[in-house]
Amino acid sequence: MIQATGRVWSPVITPFNEALSPDAQRFVGQCHWLLENDVGLAVFGTNSEANSLSLEEKMQLLDALVVSGVPASRLMPGTGACALPEAVALTRHAVEKGVEGVLMLPPFYYKGVSDEGLYRYFSEVIERVGDARLRIYLYHIPPVSQVPLSLALIERLLKAYPKNVVGVKDSSGDWNNTQAMIDNFAADGFQVYAGSEHFLLQTLRAGGAGCISATANVNPGPISALAKAWQGDDADARQAALTATRKLFERFPMIPALKAAAGRYSGLEDWARVRPPLVELNEQQRRDLFAILDEAGFDMPGLKRG
Repeated sequence: MIQATGRVWSPVITPFNEALSPDAQRFVGQCHWLLENDVGLAVFGTNSEANSLSLEEKMQLLDALVVSGVPASRLMPGTGACALPEAVALTRHAVEKGVEGVLMLPPFYYKGVSDEGLYRYFSEVIERVGDARLRIYLYHIPPVSQVPLSLALIERLLKAYPKNVVGVKDSSGDWNNTQAMIDNFAADGFQVYAGSEHFLLQTLRAGGAGCISATANVNPGPISALAKAWQGDDADARQAALTATRKLFERFPMIPALKAAAGRYSGLEDWARVRPPLVELNEQQRRDLFAILDEAGFDMPGLKRG
């Protein structure tokens, strides 16, 4: 199934105040800016520091977004957790808000688990939530989780829960794996998202849905523009520009670099704050990042200034 227009989602970075509590007001503001750039909100993703947030904090932030007027259809919160009851509780809460879907990590603490164990985990979540509105996007990120989601597992889940398991984010970094997911499942409407805009154009040309990308936090407009115009004559040039910008940020630890950039272009320097065990960029790293961004003419237009 070839997408006429691709879709882009951002695992939204989470601002923290001096006490290391989430700053809901600034989080809401960042999300609205992303929506203005036609980027959906995959809140509580890897680059959101989701696994450093409590269940209660995630629920409160999700509630704040809905109250602020964010359309639930633009939300794809991460709800996977190592503890099954937490995954069920957050998934149920998200579904009750009417979200587009949820992005689910596998339980990642135990390594070397079987497909049977992973199948039982996702099955339990689906059965316990027990809501026909539940739409799960599986989150395959073996470089971080060390718990891969095999093609055989995805096939089994699709056969058992075809209306609930509707897509996947492939953050393996392996194009051959993304291609295999598209070839095996996309013809029936299963949505395959690349985990980086590095692969956005390839994914769309192959029949995938788009990308869910960290750097959509800071470069949303150009990424969403390519997703809309990927069949245009200038698509390859647009892709090259996106890849070049992505590589600038990849020179540094990604989450601290994204937050340093948000601080710089908003004028709110405390955006740079991260929760332990992460640490912010040191002063030399900050100078280096800002220098290469200036050299590239990078900006975050429309971002609310402090």
